Amino acid sequence: MSELIDNFQRRIRYVRISVTDRCDFRCVYCMSEQMTFLPRSEVLSIEELSQVAQAFTELGVEKIRLTGGEPLVRRDIDKLVSNIGQLDGLKDFTMTTNGAQLRRYAQQLREGGMTRLNISLDSLRHDRFNQLTRTGNLDKVLDGIRAAREAGFERVKLNTVVLKGRNEDEVIDLVEFARQEGVDISFIEEMPLGDVSDHGREETFCSSDEVRDRIEQHYPLLPSTEDSLGPSRYYRMADSHSRIGFISPHTHNFCDSCNRVRVTAEGRLLLCLGNEHSTDLREVLRNHPGEMEPLKERIRDAMSLKPHRHHFTTDGDVQIVRFMNMTGG
Repeated sequence: MSELIDNFQRRIRYVRISVTDRCDFRCVYCMSEQMTFLPRSEVLSIEELSQVAQAFTELGVEKIRLTGGEPLVRRDIDKLVSNIGQLDGLKDFTMTTNGAQLRRYAQQLREGGMTRLNISLDSLRHDRFNQLTRTGNLDKVLDGIRAAREAGFERVKLNTVVLKGRNEDEVIDLVEFARQEGVDISFIEEMPLGDVSDHGREETFCSSDEVRDRIEQHYPLLPSTEDSLGPSRYYRMADSHSRIGFISPHTHNFCDSCNRVRVTAEGRLLLCLGNEHSTDLREVLRNHPGEMEPLKERIRDAMSLKPHRHHFTTDGDVQIVRFMNMTGG
């Protein structure tokens, strides 16, 4: 079998690979303020991550996204990007980053073969940005966004997790910022991953429909058929090249068309963000170093574990105890 197809006839075309669980931010919806990170010996090496990426492309995957934690705090990330950027069959190579290191890395990433970037940005207010990220510097992120544009990526997209009572009043400001900078933006419903202590998720949940209604009071949205192979539903504005996306795991469940799997930093192949179905790739990588066929066989066999859907709720119940930084979203 040269393609990955699960029990529900969904073809897997997209893999998200977490290169580290570490991050230089401590975003309130992503992790605890005091975190214990994985021992480095348990995290996949650059060579192992490269082998995983190659195995997936040989099995028909067309899109790879590097995530973290924060991928740009990983040593030798430029080497990994260069390794993956040369793989045959890869049509879309991208990264999700908090943007703080992009002034240093953006040009290297582009030259290494990366085509797109997603940059997290939850507020344009310095005080609020500090509250939401705990340790982030807004000026460095804004400069990183501009560095990404200067590096010539095919598209740059902002990601905003909307929290009621925390940043939903900035939705229009963020849309206007995206229009001004010539980038796209996606608004994301918070996912119940990890037991966060900063806020009650049942109180801060803000639906994509609420966000869309707020935007349409200022900018009518035109549905688009554009597809990045991810979960965003895109809209256009008549007077701008910037796209508006919505990622709605609660209110507009996208499981029926899910084409994604994830590899965690310690090498677990996670078949669904909202479930614990997984298999161990690290064990194969270290018992059969450099061998592709045992790794591909483990990946093929795992397709039978992919569930039909996740079951997120908005009442504050935590179905998954791992924090977002363990899987990269």
